[in-house]
Amino acid sequence: MRNRIALVFSFFFTFLAAADLAAADDRTICAQRGHEDRIAACSRLIAKSGGRDALAFDNRGAEYGDKGDYDRAISDFSEAIRIDPKYALAWQHRGAALLRRNEVDRAIADLTASIRLDANNLNALNDRGMAYAAAGDSERALSDYNAAIRINPRFKFAYFNRGRLYAGKGDHTRAIAEYSEVIRIDPTYGYAFNNRGLSYQHTGQSERAVADFSEAIRLLPRTTLAYNNRGDIYLLQGRYDQALADFNESLRNDPQHQSALVNRGMVFEKLGEVAKARADFNAALAAPQKYDSAKWSMDKARERLAALDDTSIKTVPATTTSVIALPGPSSRNDRRIALVVGNSAYENVAALANPARDAALVAETLKLTGFDSVTLLTDLRKDALTAALRDFARQAEIADWAMVYYAGHGMEVGGVNYLIPIDAKIASDRDVSFEAVALDQVLNAAERAKRLRLIVLDACRDNPFANQMKRTMTLASRSVSRGLAAIEPEAGTLVVYAAKDGEMALDGVGRNSPFATAFVDNMRKPGLEVRRLFDVVRDDVMEATNRAQKPFSYGSVSGRQDFYFVAGK
Repeated sequence: MRNRIALVFSFFFTFLAAADLAAADDRTICAQRGHEDRIAACSRLIAKSGGRDALAFDNRGAEYGDKGDYDRAISDFSEAIRIDPKYALAWQHRGAALLRRNEVDRAIADLTASIRLDANNLNALNDRGMAYAAAGDSERALSDYNAAIRINPRFKFAYFNRGRLYAGKGDHTRAIAEYSEVIRIDPTYGYAFNNRGLSYQHTGQSERAVADFSEAIRLLPRTTLAYNNRGDIYLLQGRYDQALADFNESLRNDPQHQSALVNRGMVFEKLGEVAKARADFNAALAAPQKYDSAKWSMDKARERLAALDDTSIKTVPATTTSVIALPGPSSRNDRRIALVVGNSAYENVAALANPARDAALVAETLKLTGFDSVTLLTDLRKDALTAALRDFARQAEIADWAMVYYAGHGMEVGGVNYLIPIDAKIASDRDVSFEAVALDQVLNAAERAKRLRLIVLDACRDNPFANQMKRTMTLASRSVSRGLAAIEPEAGTLVVYAAKDGEMALDGVGRNSPFATAFVDNMRKPGLEVRRLFDVVRDDVMEATNRAQKPFSYGSVSGRQDFYFVAGK
């Protein structure tokens, strides 16, 4: 009998030991992010506890969240909070899941509750900063990121999101500094390279942008963003084979990436493969809107489909839909560079319809005429416009031709001409020098080019700032005229206005302004010398506008040399 009892107890303790081991294994697996059996292990723990294991609910919710099942995730986090209302991590996790479901107000409430329970919760501060940013409250977002960095100066995610905040405000110089700090802390964080590349691109530093996107691709081989972003630069540079390869790789990683579909469609359009282009634009419209670029993608896809379907629009030159073979430039020994800017999306006055489209059209045509480098930038804030000019000035030092084309708002105050960035707030004449970029800065950016400095300004539109500005007592003598003021640039520099000084330029009724249309049409004509070219542009614009608009040229170029966009046959 004694042996039988011993045997029974032996089996009993062996059973308990096995049960304890199984429970320990479940606890380990339940806490292990991404484990294939994590949800099952957490579920077993919940069942064994009679539904009272807050940690298991939280861990299972985290796994559901990682899989994108936010409904189940939020349900599990809510159970964890019900069991233990002081469970700070569960409040944070539910807040993060609500944020990913775009329930911003509820997310802020949960994250605030988490921070009350644990003031040093870096992730809760960071997540609440993102929620405030999503709600448009950049000051509170910045405060949360700063608080997280004060607690831990090496917390890379707060630097990263602070960079995103600055980039969203158009302050790409500060954004680059934030992303660089992330990379200093963690050189393997590929997303920082991707985002810094975007800010480099916005400031006109294309080579640095490509380098950063390439590093992001090396660190994140399955990325879709960095491939798409690098392909976008190749597309703008006319390197269609490389662009197509990058967009294909982006779509291999995510076949529903709207921006990559639209960009690949535009490559097909450039190559004349209209059926493929149309298929990509339609696929973009049908894809889920899960990236920040969703609105741009939808708008651009509709725009391109309309352009492909509407052959009646005569103001769109063929260069927007196909590559046209043109004779080479007048000399293969000269280096030609161009900065092309189109400002349409003004934040404090009504947007302009054509400048961004005009800039894209001019940039594409310049590439076809043989320019070595064409940087196309649209909707620039002041810091970005200044940075782009600074970068262009460095490039101009080794260039023979340096050309700047600007489309957007411009104005003259007290005899000084200004280009207006999209974020300008001009309440009085005193604000202009702080909010806008003087034309002298544009001239200075091109002045080091050896042979030809060409500034083309389609910036003489009716400017809404001029009517709303207050005149200050100390500056009451300053004039604020219609259009731009006449200038006298140095020899070797030609400045072309879309409308003569003091007069207004028109946006026209088509997809491009009368001036941009005439400019690209004549730029493509072989053997048309640059001075003669702008005489013809003037005549074409006057004819198209019934003499309501007269382009005008200022300055002079060397009489000992002829300059051609496209050489004669």
